[in-house]
Amino acid sequence: IAIDHNSQRQYIKLTEKSVAGVAAKDGKLLWRSDWPGKVAVIPTPIFKDGFVYVTAGYGVGCKLIKLGAGDQASDVYDNKVMKNHHGGVILVGEHLYGHSDGPGWVCQNFKTGEEVWAAKNLGKGAIGYADGMFYCLDEGSGTVALIDASPKGWQEHGRFKLDPQSTIRSRDGRIWTHPVIVNGKLYLRDQDLIYCYDVKK
Repeated sequence: IAIDHNSQRQYIKLTEKSVAGVAAKDGKLLWRSDWPGKVAVIPTPIFKDGFVYVTAGYGVGCKLIKLGAGDQASDVYDNKVMKNHHGGVILVGEHLYGHSDGPGWVCQNFKTGEEVWAAKNLGKGAIGYADGMFYCLDEGSGTVALIDASPKGWQEHGRFKLDPQSTIRSRDGRIWTHPVIVNGKLYLRDQDLIYCYDVKK
């Protein structure tokens, strides 16, 4: 991701073994923090108010890094509340939301790392956000659930199942494409099939 911090543009990258920031103007390494990634490290880092949040699956967990003056990086917390494999994590206000291997769908406090709530109302999958709502997609069944983007718990407003579903997906494959919401339309994809739903109403 690209951010502006300490009066300079930098790129933050999460790799298998580190989180790092490099200067956009010349590629100089500005800061680095160790990361114990395993197998695949997929989720995108999140930046807010001088803090960088990262997470990964395979039992790794998550951590928050504070970027101080002089590009000093220090860990705020490092825990296993969020173990997001590849479905993504979204920050809304002061809370993070996404699927965590084990506890299910999780709401986590961004600054403290504490779990606010967890729910297994839907299988593992990806998340999208628009207009105060999350569109959660179960990668296994193709079920989509609409819930409030709220730290008060899993508050569902409806669900449906993708139909038809792809016949070319491998036996070990799932529906891994993240939901996209733009101009009042919800876009979902399953291999060779693309779905578009009017969600403006």
